[in-house]
Amino acid sequence: MAVTWQIATVVSIRRETATARTIVLRIPTWRGHIAGQHLDVRLTADDGYTAVRSYSIASSYDAATSDAHDVELTIEQIEDGEVSPYLVTHLSVGDSVEVRGPIGGWFVWRPQQTEPIQLIAGGSGIAPIMAMVRASTALVAEGAIAPLRLLYSVRSPATAIFAEELRGLDARNLVEVTMVYTRGGPEGWPRRIGRVDAADIVVACWPPDASPTCYVCGPTAFVESAAGLLVEAGHLPDLIRTERFGSV
Repeated sequence: MAVTWQIATVVSIRRETATARTIVLRIPTWRGHIAGQHLDVRLTADDGYTAVRSYSIASSYDAATSDAHDVELTIEQIEDGEVSPYLVTHLSVGDSVEVRGPIGGWFVWRPQQTEPIQLIAGGSGIAPIMAMVRASTALVAEGAIAPLRLLYSVRSPATAIFAEELRGLDARNLVEVTMVYTRGGPEGWPRRIGRVDAADIVVACWPPDASPTCYVCGPTAFVESAAGLLVEAGHLPDLIRTERFGSV
């Protein structure tokens, strides 16, 4: 089915970090999405100039809920970006934007998957990963699938998106979360400070013999490094799915 442009209305905005916001869009004609898919957002200036950018959907979808037409985009402002500064700092509740989607069929998690799942996110790459976590929580609680494992790399605690929600899910054994801080960690943090390395892959991730499907999302350099470390650790390339992004 072809995707067409639709009008979405901003119904709420949540502050996630100093530079990231979750924008809740209501799309009356929304027919649902699969965790990991994204939306195209189109902005049109007064002079007719248009800019289109893709943003991952952070929410899961449940057709039975009253908010099934609401879609959450978690967007981090990029200083030299053309679209993200407007969406993060200027967009207000009640505003309308054009959207197109859902888009994507490779970097997705489906409820039919019962194999172990390894999630690796860098910075705002947590957005589609969080959609997978939210969509799978009920199945993990019912014992239908193994708990997901998440390796999440951020600069500091202040830049960690969804930190409180992830801590709660970890405490309930619904997802095993390992944080990596590259610039500075919490006071008394026992782990080293630095980028994800081979030791992190061994300690925090499912072992290769568990045949997990691995999802890696974040900036291009981060994704390439993490995917390479997975392969070096013995994970099959065919079971590694990646999603990368640049400045938006």
